[in-house]
This record gives sequence, structure tokens and C-alpha cells, in this order.
Amino acid sequence: MPAAHRPGLRVGPGLTIPESELSWRFSRSSGPGGQGVNTADSRAELVWDVAGSAVLSPFQRERLLERLSSRLVDGMLTIAASEHRAQLRNREAARVRLADIVADALRPPAPSRRPTRPSRGAKQRRLDAKKRRTDVKRLRRPPHD
Repeated sequence: MPAAHRPGLRVGPGLTIPESELSWRFSRSSGPGGQGVNTADSRAELVWDVAGSAVLSPFQRERLLERLSSRLVDGMLTIAASEHRAQLRNREAARVRLADIVADALRPPAPSRRPTRPSRGAKQRRLDAKKRRTDVKRLRRPPHD
């Protein structure tokens, strides 16, 4: 994949990671492959230095480092893809996965839930339903002597 065809990895409308910041490693993949399984380096690892990236604003960098802290090793995010037999398809899968992870981590947090209380009518309906169930079960009991 020459850089001329791919100017960068588009994560969202405001962020594109340049190819120069992405590095690749290839190794033998476990799983299907037939005769080529022992010779083809089809497993692809995509590495991106989040802490040293020049395209991130300080706010974006802080948010990514905080939200992806469990996935980062020395500020580097590594994505491995080995689900396909072809290296090219694993490279594409790793690129898509990296874009999804970064976009998800940059998404603003959901608004906090406003606590609500059940209405008086809802409380009354709940109590009425409980009384009906009690009456039904009482009618099923054997009669008392």
C-alpha cells in the first residue's frame, strides 16, 4: 500500500492520521492457510504512537491517553489482525479497527442521566396490580376450616 494511494487513515471529519505515523509489523498467523501457512507472514500489527502524534490536539491526546490507557504500552497503540488468510486483507482489517477504536475513544461522553420519580398514578397502578395478584393467589389456596 504505497503512501501515494493512501494519504492517511481517516478517523473522523476532523482527524486523519498520516501514513508516516503508522508502522507495520508482520508475522506468521495461526489458523487456516493450507500449504502457505508456514511461509506467509499474513498476521498484521499496526502500531501508532498516540503520545507522540503530531496531528492530535492536546485535548484529543489527553482524552485518548485516558480512555485507551488499558490498551496502550508506553503511549503506543497496537492493533493485531490475523482473521484473514491474506496479508492485504489483514492490513485493511487493522486499519478499520484502529479507526473505529480511536473514533470511539474521541466521542464525547453521553450526558448524565437525570433521576426521575414515578408518578402518583404509576405508583397506584403498581399497587393495584399487586392487590390483584394477591387476590388470585388467595383464591388458589385450600379453604381454611
